[in-house]
Amino acid sequence: MPDLLIELFSEEIPARMQGKAAADLKKLVTDGLVEAGLTYASAGAFSTPRRLALSVEGVLAASPAVKEERKGPKVGAPEQALAGFLRSTGLSEDQLEARDDKKGQVWFAVIDKPGRSAAEIVAEVLEQTVRNFPWPKSMRWGDGTLRWVRPLHSILCILSDEAGAEVVPLDIDGIKAGDTTHGHRFMASDAFSVTSFDDYATKLKRAKVVLDASERADHIWAEATNQAFAQGMEVVEDRGLLTEVAGLVEWPVVLLGKIEEQFLDLPPEVLKTSMKEHQKFFSVKNPKTGRIEQYVTVANIETADQGATILAGNGRVLSARLADAKFFWENDLRIAKAGMQPWVDALENVTFHNKLGSQKERIERIAALAREIAPSVGADPDLAEQAARVAKADLSSEMVYEFPELQGLMGRYYSDAAGLPVEVGAACEEHYSPLGPSDDVPTAPVSVSVALADKIDLLTGFWAIDEKPTGSKDPFALRRAALGVIRLVLENQIRIPLEGLIVRKFDQLAAFPIGLIVGGKGEGPSGLDDMVGQVSSDLLSFFHDRLKVFLKDKGIRHDIIDACIAMPNNDDLTLLVKRAEALSEALRTDDGENLIQGFKRANNILSAEEKKDGVSYELDPNIKFAEGDEEKVLFAALDTADAIIKPAMEQGKFAEAMHAMAQLRGPIDAFFEAVQVNDENQIVRRNRLCLLHRIRTICGGVADLTKIEG
Repeated sequence: MPDLLIELFSEEIPARMQGKAAADLKKLVTDGLVEAGLTYASAGAFSTPRRLALSVEGVLAASPAVKEERKGPKVGAPEQALAGFLRSTGLSEDQLEARDDKKGQVWFAVIDKPGRSAAEIVAEVLEQTVRNFPWPKSMRWGDGTLRWVRPLHSILCILSDEAGAEVVPLDIDGIKAGDTTHGHRFMASDAFSVTSFDDYATKLKRAKVVLDASERADHIWAEATNQAFAQGMEVVEDRGLLTEVAGLVEWPVVLLGKIEEQFLDLPPEVLKTSMKEHQKFFSVKNPKTGRIEQYVTVANIETADQGATILAGNGRVLSARLADAKFFWENDLRIAKAGMQPWVDALENVTFHNKLGSQKERIERIAALAREIAPSVGADPDLAEQAARVAKADLSSEMVYEFPELQGLMGRYYSDAAGLPVEVGAACEEHYSPLGPSDDVPTAPVSVSVALADKIDLLTGFWAIDEKPTGSKDPFALRRAALGVIRLVLENQIRIPLEGLIVRKFDQLAAFPIGLIVGGKGEGPSGLDDMVGQVSSDLLSFFHDRLKVFLKDKGIRHDIIDACIAMPNNDDLTLLVKRAEALSEALRTDDGENLIQGFKRANNILSAEEKKDGVSYELDPNIKFAEGDEEKVLFAALDTADAIIKPAMEQGKFAEAMHAMAQLRGPIDAFFEAVQVNDENQIVRRNRLCLLHRIRTICGGVADLTKIEG
């Protein structure tokens, strides 16, 4: 069976697109081959800045011949229907078969499809792939109609086996497929032919092209770390930058350069960000001081002077960039030392959202909320409010204007320079966290209070103006903000009732004359209260939905979470999660799992009888009407469980309460095996129904077990 090799050779493909493009090429071609009847053994895709390549091993030499049956119109159907069916099959009427069907005789067509050669199928599939390739952006050039990310120069497409290599006949907008390609643009630009994938990869490396992106990345990292280690330095790890740089070069040449002394006192984050964003340099730090003192750059060419000229040119450009950063830093420090208030005042002219006012107005709201939250998280209210008032001041600084990704971090530097308490500086840096599921969660009380206030203000604000996430659209990252609140609360074990906090926030927002729905609907105080209540409830449900996703990843079933959400105090997320964890653990035991069945049986019988009788059996059952030992044992077991569960739930000892509930499994099972609830004696019947009601009440005090599945 032959092997297939494809290469699409073009001008430079943006690094960010290469990985997905290689995967798309593999999927589109292999899916097309299989659909056409060509199976294969394995496939691998590769990318460099100037080429996408695909190797498919063990391709069938031809697709198998097949017979296809198509069902047509009924015998005796109108002529037009039959004519259309004949056109679609390419057969004549005498070639059709009449067969019995449920509705009478029906015409069937049996079409023989001969096998096709691999070359014919590959040509067809590759042309469709190239013409419909899913580039995020593409362009046309010259007089052709073909669109590609950059001008496409050549197509290599061969089928090879032990007998040799066959060029697949293909012509796309004048670009004919062949068996030749080119090496490195500068060091080995001559064309050369190939006969197989191994030959292709070997000759490319000889022509100064490393085909595999992961091999290029590994080489860059190994060379960079070795060169840095030789000088007692460490390369600052940045996997994203490593992947990007590996997509910028075909023959990576790693060079180590020094940063001028005058820039070494800049914050390391400023140096790292400036070098990464502007020049794709890796930062190299002195492990003894933590300062960024050198950099690694990756060239795409070997030079006679071992890269000295390249380093000299890069050094001049870097110095110019860092001179700008130094100017921003020194200018910002001068302002910060005089006090950060001018920056805060400047945010009055920066609109946060046209319906939610300016950034300064938002800061005022966050400061008030942070002060309210502070006691719940163990923070000093004055310090929390102070931190909230300056946490976003760095948005007015020149450094953050140049490098927005440094917001928060620069706030800490400027807060320290202004002589503010260290807790304030920490809150400036940490109040945006956590930004993602793997991001660290702040634990310092002042930072936690400001971070919670920031996210809750964001959520309540956009809920108030009815700008909620819809489907996959979440332009204001509200799902991320809700997850941030959840993680802040849970990982810091904070006991704070969210619903009351949300309602007070909506009341605060309604006081702002900025067109909020909570202030613009409803007539009179009661109408406003109803609107606030409705929107608050909706936002709390949003928190619960995000919590379900969060807990599902931790192995807690959605029905268990629903059973706990249905209970009172479900806006206390820490309490809610403890209850869910305890219930989940209880249901993993045999007693817990079987108790659910007993509870549901009791609840179903009770519900049916209450509906039939039109009454609720809420009275306490009387043990004097108990007739058998099993019934009396259940009375005693319920008394014991109730005595444990009620105080345990009040004290938040959920595991203890769940264990006590699980102990009811045996008595309930024995009761149903020995006792008929609907006794002929109506007094006994009512007493037993009241006993079932007590089972429902005691178990229902732990969680809403009716929501448990199974």
